Amino acid sequence: MTLVRRFNNQMPGLNNIFDDLFGKEFFYSPAIEGKNTMPSINVRETENEYVIEVAAPGLKKENFNIEIENNVLSVSYQQNEENEEKEKGFIRHEYNYSSFTRSFSVPKNEVDESKIEASYEDGILSITLQKRLEVKPKPARMIEIK
Repeated sequence: MTLVRRFNNQMPGLNNIFDDLFGKEFFYSPAIEGKNTMPSINVRETENEYVIEVAAPGLKKENFNIEIENNVLSVSYQQNEENEEKEKGFIRHEYNYSSFTRSFSVPKNEVDESKIEASYEDGILSITLQKRLEVKPKPARMIEIK
């Protein structure tokens, strides 16, 4: 690892030479670019529900899998692609596998599992978990003094 850092510091323009000769896509790898394959999430709680938002732009909704078991909600994604290019006697065959799994603990006996809904729009997967009636806050009640 140190050798690579020292090499890059001594010859910073070397990467640009390879990009110019072969194009940036020739050596492209998400690991090289430092990209994280785990999507970011937001979790919000309102009076009536929990909402989980998964930032997943460019993904296909049919490749998502959402399930709940033993108070654990799991969101996973699996995509397999194969590309083959033939040009001037050269063949390039690439395989691209992308996947992730995120799991969330669901508060026991607080969520109505039959009313969990999910939607995917504008690169955001939204999962709504409705709270049970018993755990929703009840309005203040006036008690008459006799």
